[in-house]
Amino acid sequence: MDFYDLDLNDLVLDALDDMNFTDTTPIQEHAIPPILEGRDMMGVAQTGTGKTAAYLLPVLSKLADGGYPKDAINCVIMSPTRELAQQIDSAMQGFAYYLDDVSSVAVYGGNDGIRYEQEKRAMQSGADVVIATPGRLISHLSLGNIDLSRVSFFILDEADRMLDMGFCDDILLIAKALPENHQTIMFSATMPGDILSLAHTILRNPVEVKLAVSKPADNIRQSAFICYEPQKLLVVKHLFEQEAPHRVIIFVGSKKKTKELAISIIRAGYNARAMHSDLTQDERDDVMYQFRSGKIDIMVATDIVARGIDIDDIAMVINFDVPRDEEDYVHRIGRTARAGRGGRAVTLVNDKDMLYFRQIERFLGKEIPKEQMPEEFGETPAYRGGKGSGRNKGGRRHPAPKQESRPEGKREEGTSKGKNRRYHHHKRKGGNGKKPNS
Repeated sequence: MDFYDLDLNDLVLDALDDMNFTDTTPIQEHAIPPILEGRDMMGVAQTGTGKTAAYLLPVLSKLADGGYPKDAINCVIMSPTRELAQQIDSAMQGFAYYLDDVSSVAVYGGNDGIRYEQEKRAMQSGADVVIATPGRLISHLSLGNIDLSRVSFFILDEADRMLDMGFCDDILLIAKALPENHQTIMFSATMPGDILSLAHTILRNPVEVKLAVSKPADNIRQSAFICYEPQKLLVVKHLFEQEAPHRVIIFVGSKKKTKELAISIIRAGYNARAMHSDLTQDERDDVMYQFRSGKIDIMVATDIVARGIDIDDIAMVINFDVPRDEEDYVHRIGRTARAGRGGRAVTLVNDKDMLYFRQIERFLGKEIPKEQMPEEFGETPAYRGGKGSGRNKGGRRHPAPKQESRPEGKREEGTSKGKNRRYHHHKRKGGNGKKPNS
């Protein structure tokens, strides 16, 4: 479906033209019309399907059409992480390029008192759209820095991730501060029981838009190494010796392990940085900037970047630890092979994680190829896979090497107007905010 087939505001369509957005994704096609109609909505769609635009475009279109107070917060968007909040704010500024009277502010923790005061002033002056992490918004709410009594749109993005992070009570507290007649839009990548319970609590007769979790893109070359935990670092170095690393994300299961692995990779002579929630916001921004700009080749990260970070040219994803949820596996490896490019996803499976990896294979409906471990790495466990899998290449018995190979070392300012986003302005024929004759 073309965006012109939807009843979006002309100025929003102008911005889409400039950004070369022409055809809707399935989630946009099915979500935008009920949101424009004012219906509550529950959307289930994974990362990378275009759901940010699915809720921003209709909300911005309605704000542009008018009828909402100019001195009040009209829309609150909740995000589980600072990175996703920043990405939403960036998309907001692009889509609102021609909406001079629509402003936004991103509100999140991990910064100094000056930033806090800037957020406070922006919200008190009536920023139209507030994009916030739950903890930070609760802080402002408890101090009386924000008035939510006239909010018209309440949006939860990555609701399942927010509940996983323990924000359920915060969300309910924020919802209680909203007026009774607001419109609620909720997006989630998965639909566990606690999400259903939250939906029943805050949504009223919602439209449900559910897209099946798609399998990983065909152009992702998936494989796995079956190994013991101390051999994982050896495998990573082996991969980098085969092909010099560039644009590689390594996903690790804990912050402590992320720090240790990053140190080990740096000591091995590679250009790497760690990305985890213990970093300050400035430090996290710096890691993302250096990774995006190619100044560092390898980002060792927790799942904080598995969702909500849009980098198109990731060459390889390494699952240093097997994710506990099969859909998290899809989200992780979905960081590569984007925008029609190819990519590689390698998972390191130790003897304790075989059950979780078998669940991933069952979810995908296929067995992921197992790569041959180099002989010098020593003894490796046999993969106890599904039907007919038998003893695969990983099951080899050799004396284990004496040398230990574990990871080393323990040892926005204020309110942003839509025109702040720098996109080239190429007006289509018949411009001036008018749709072309059909």
